[in-house]
Amino acid sequence: MVHGPLGIRYPAAMDETTPRLRSPELMSADDTALLVVDVQARLVPLIARHERLVWNVRRLLDAAAVLGIPAAATEQYPAGLGPTVEPLAGRLPPPPSKLTFSCLGCPELLDAWTQAGRDKLLVAGIEAHVCVQQTVLDLLASGFRVYVAADAVGSRFDEDRQFALRRMEACGATLTTCEAAMFEWCEVAGTDKFKRISALVRETPPAEHA
Repeated sequence: MVHGPLGIRYPAAMDETTPRLRSPELMSADDTALLVVDVQARLVPLIARHERLVWNVRRLLDAAAVLGIPAAATEQYPAGLGPTVEPLAGRLPPPPSKLTFSCLGCPELLDAWTQAGRDKLLVAGIEAHVCVQQTVLDLLASGFRVYVAADAVGSRFDEDRQFALRRMEACGATLTTCEAAMFEWCEVAGTDKFKRISALVRETPPAEHA
């Protein structure tokens, strides 16, 4: 038996050979990629609850690495806004830079995922009402199924973040959370990967500062 994140005991291994009808609304490790938008050194300190945001993005990157999910980041005008912050940068390939607010300004990322058959994208980053929102709307128009980790996107002001989330959802994006996404990617309990995902879920969040 193994312990889940809430102390629930699971069998040591579950039968992964049993055919299952999985909802097309769900992400999986085989069809999804993770896009981290502009989490950069001169932007991050201005974002409300930025410690929690960076922590959540880092957990998503660690979960993606466990499950073999490709992840990439972008940087908006890094000469002015700085590089991607640690601990994220060390978990990512070198990010392409852009001047467009939308990540469609980095078509090489999207082309690679399309060619690999990854038609679902989980999006995290900043700012929710600018680069994240414009990216999400463009991705939807390009035919991707788009998911937004609501607890891993941020803006300087909460009103901007809230209205951005409402607009993205109204336009067809699916709102989720980091924990929901990690278990959705994992799909099955009782495996070594499940244990590693459960450890990420059990992490203590950083203290928040006023």
